[in-house]
Amino acid sequence: MTPGWQFCPCCAARLAACEEGGLPRLACSAGCGFVHWDNPAPVLAALVEYQGRVVLARNRAWAAGAFGLISGFLERGEDPVAGVAREVKEELGLNTLATTLIGVYPFARKHEVIIAYHVVGQGEIGLNEELAEFRLIAPEKLKPWDFGTGLAVSDWLARRSGV
Repeated sequence: MTPGWQFCPCCAARLAACEEGGLPRLACSAGCGFVHWDNPAPVLAALVEYQGRVVLARNRAWAAGAFGLISGFLERGEDPVAGVAREVKEELGLNTLATTLIGVYPFARKHEVIIAYHVVGQGEIGLNEELAEFRLIAPEKLKPWDFGTGLAVSDWLARRSGV
């Protein structure tokens, strides 16, 4: 369970541990019916292909040399394809020409579910305030990492090479 929930957001009573739906949950101790389901947050990730290369970006909060895919949270009521196009536009300033689902991946460490797409971007790259820098990597030089969005990179490379 995600730490931090102590009180019911409906009636302010203390939350208590219980079993609901076959899993440990927190529920209202006063019996108002509130259950904290603790569902993971949906995150969109874009493997952006730009002029035949893949864009990797470094978030300002990350250590020097740490790069990843473009990503952000899916907004309430938003279609995932529209959401990934929004993230690419917000973070890189690029328009999205084509979007193909790569896959859906658990990211338990951050309590997220990643919905990853391959997108073809067009325009001129302009980083927003979240990003410090970017790199353009030839697909044959791209090395996947073994967690989070790196799993999508691995799957995309395997499909691309016909494996």
